[in-house]
Amino acid sequence: MLSTRFLAVSAASLLALGLAACGGDSDSDSAAGGKEPLKVGTEGVYAPFTFHEEGTNKLTGYDVEITEAIAAKLGRKVEFSETSWDSIFAGLEAKRYDVVANQVSITSERQAKYSFSQPYTFSSGVIVTRADDTSVSSVADIKGKKSAQSATSSFGEAATAAGAKVEPVEGLTQSLALVKQKRVDLTLNDSLSILDYQKKTGDQSIKIAGSFGDPTQQAFAFRKDSDLAPQFNQALDELKADGTLTKLSEKYFGKDVSSASTDGAATPAPSAS
Repeated sequence: MLSTRFLAVSAASLLALGLAACGGDSDSDSAAGGKEPLKVGTEGVYAPFTFHEEGTNKLTGYDVEITEAIAAKLGRKVEFSETSWDSIFAGLEAKRYDVVANQVSITSERQAKYSFSQPYTFSSGVIVTRADDTSVSSVADIKGKKSAQSATSSFGEAATAAGAKVEPVEGLTQSLALVKQKRVDLTLNDSLSILDYQKKTGDQSIKIAGSFGDPTQQAFAFRKDSDLAPQFNQALDELKADGTLTKLSEKYFGKDVSSASTDGAATPAPSAS
């Protein structure tokens, strides 16, 4: 008959082996990326930042690819939740996701309610003219000119304040058409919208002739109690250093919009030859 001491030792040994096995499984899970998925709120209908690729219907875009690159740095998978802009912050507050990735501009009002990463996109208001027009290079040159604008937009208000004669239009496409047809002299819009248009169309018959107003900065938004902002900042620093942010900027906009010093508005688009 086995002694009681031997049984106790055997039981202890089996317990130790079981604990060791559990520890091994835990290490294996960690090595396999066993961290909780990074839950991200985005619109999915805001090209070129977050949209569905034609043909494959895959969610992609500038913001989507940057988020995926950050998640890779953090060793986490990504789960995107698509929602409308009007409800995107409510979803963040309700903890349906951890971060909003949707070109969120940093404002004092939002900073009072949310935490932000460092900015990863910089944009400015820009003056767009025909490529061969040298009469406009600053806001001071707008006075008396005809500007095509959505009448109720902030850009329409800016054109009026600068002394332009505003021609009401429905959107950017119509504005640019009137500029190219010489029915108006210019239009005011956001630098990212113009760079996106030129990247997609290759249209060099227009140019960014100058900029106006204060530049805006876009960043990832978190709940105030989140510890993700410092992690995102470190990942963004690494993505800047290894050239990933520049590469993605140029992929979607043809210029580097990830730095204030390389904001697309700083350098006018090349004129047509």
